[in-house]
Amino acid sequence: MNQLSSQFNNQHQGGVVAQASSSREMEEVKGQIFMARQFPRNVFQSEQRILDACKRPSLAQTAIYSYPRGGTKVEGPSIRLAEVLAQNWGNIAFGVKELEQKNGESVAMAYAWDLETNVRQEKVFTVPHSRKAQGKLKKLDDPRDIYELVANQGARRLRSCILGIIPGDIVEAAVEECNKTITGNNKQPLKDRIAHALDAFKNKYRVTQEMVETRFGYNADAFSEYDYLDLIKIFNSLKDGMSKVEDWFDKSAKKKAQSGLAESFKEEKKDEVTADAEPSEKPSAEQSVIDFE
Repeated sequence: MNQLSSQFNNQHQGGVVAQASSSREMEEVKGQIFMARQFPRNVFQSEQRILDACKRPSLAQTAIYSYPRGGTKVEGPSIRLAEVLAQNWGNIAFGVKELEQKNGESVAMAYAWDLETNVRQEKVFTVPHSRKAQGKLKKLDDPRDIYELVANQGARRLRSCILGIIPGDIVEAAVEECNKTITGNNKQPLKDRIAHALDAFKNKYRVTQEMVETRFGYNADAFSEYDYLDLIKIFNSLKDGMSKVEDWFDKSAKKKAQSGLAESFKEEKKDEVTADAEPSEKPSAEQSVIDFE
């Protein structure tokens, strides 16, 4: 009898806690909707804030990804740009929630909710607690590794949810503004930027200059601003996990004759070091090398 009473009390207390938690969440949602109705977005100001943000080189460099599919190239806004769109569009609740963990996997939900129009996008997905390493599946036990895995998997779904509730013309205008920023606002010479891009591919993904040149079909010395823009999009695609190195580059490509791009860059750096006697102006932050990390 005592056991039955104890079990009833535990169930009753658990139900009360769950009900209180549910009520608290409901009140928070009502408060968000109330504030959104009290302070509605100004569409023109929101669009201007988005375009102004896209003029920042640090955002533009990570704003667009691309990956190959069916013999063509697919491009789109990255999760970083999607977050900026949601933040500046205003009155949007978005994020990734882990609903439960069981049997070595997590069930999570990515969502984006326009509090003004009550338009909501959500995606529920399952993430096994395993990671492929060296051709084998490795089970994850560390809570931090599991959290990072769920967050990485959720980022793609979150991007899709955000883009599903923001008007398409706003998204297209933001992408176009980022392209203008990348191709027009860089102060350093093009060959210096390409040289650093090639170094970033080699250090992070072991993609050599020969593999890049094979992909584009001509020597790196002939790369244009648009080729440099394509390199940035490919790098962002690899960084976001939208594609793999094998999707872009042929690892079995034979070594070709080295172009003089890297050598000339090194020579210029050597000349700068030997010219300490001559006064030189310290480069500003806007003239710094693009950070592919």
